[in-house]
Amino acid sequence: MQIPSLTNWLSILALGVIWGGTFMVVSIALQGYGPLTVACARTTLGAAALLVLMRALNRPLPSFDGRMWKYLIVIGLLNTALPFALLSWGQQYVPSAFAGISMAALPLFVLPLAHIFTDEKLSTRNLVGVTLGFVGAVVLIGPSILRIGSGWEPLGQIACIAAALSYAISSIMTRRCPPIDPITMAALLLVVGAIALIPAMLIVEGVPTIADRTSTIAIIFLGIVPTALAALLRVYTIRSAGAVFLTLVNYQVPVWSMIFGAWILSEILPLRFFIALGLIMFGLIISQWSSLRTLARQAFSRS
Repeated sequence: MQIPSLTNWLSILALGVIWGGTFMVVSIALQGYGPLTVACARTTLGAAALLVLMRALNRPLPSFDGRMWKYLIVIGLLNTALPFALLSWGQQYVPSAFAGISMAALPLFVLPLAHIFTDEKLSTRNLVGVTLGFVGAVVLIGPSILRIGSGWEPLGQIACIAAALSYAISSIMTRRCPPIDPITMAALLLVVGAIALIPAMLIVEGVPTIADRTSTIAIIFLGIVPTALAALLRVYTIRSAGAVFLTLVNYQVPVWSMIFGAWILSEILPLRFFIALGLIMFGLIISQWSSLRTLARQAFSRS
């Protein structure tokens, strides 16, 4: 049994802060750059950083047969290019906290998809958790869904939810992907995303020009910290404490996104955000109850 160490707990906290703060940093970058430019720069810089890391750690390349190429291309589009573009576009019209809460629903999207496309079947507990999470997502969007066609905010909200769904589909495909080193895979997925986003950015927004200092620093931060550094922490945590332990990040990200949004960006968070977060988190706890019990046993064994 893998028992988490103090370093593992610190890594989980760091990942929660990094990923939870990403939405705030995207909002800052959007003040000086277009959404596709932000998504493209984030993906391209992240790919470069991870390729350097992959080389430094001497990570092996996979066998590039047709099946491997198919998985890398589809997962790369669904895990990087599409969600990065959707989140960047959507965050022009919604608070960063909204995007963070949307990501909390990601594990709940994965469960029904896994039920359909893998041998991981939904239990009654999972179904209750997914239902609560769906209700939370409906509350999160709120009455805006009735205003589609009268403004950009409803579409921005749907874009953030769609990004979470894209991540969920890519997660299912990642589980079925042929064996590949995790850091190599992360690097190659970002390369695929960059190849897709660079022409899209040039066609829609043109060649970017250097904007203000704050927005430029934000873009560089997005490319390095939530990708290369977070990927390294993620791999270390999974190897030393297990994948179940990593799921604790899911409970942190929306909370940190709300803290950063309110504290740094002075975002006004309506009551429905808190209600939606509560419903989604409660659904998450119910659906992952077995994993949480395993972690509790590990912590008890360590003490």
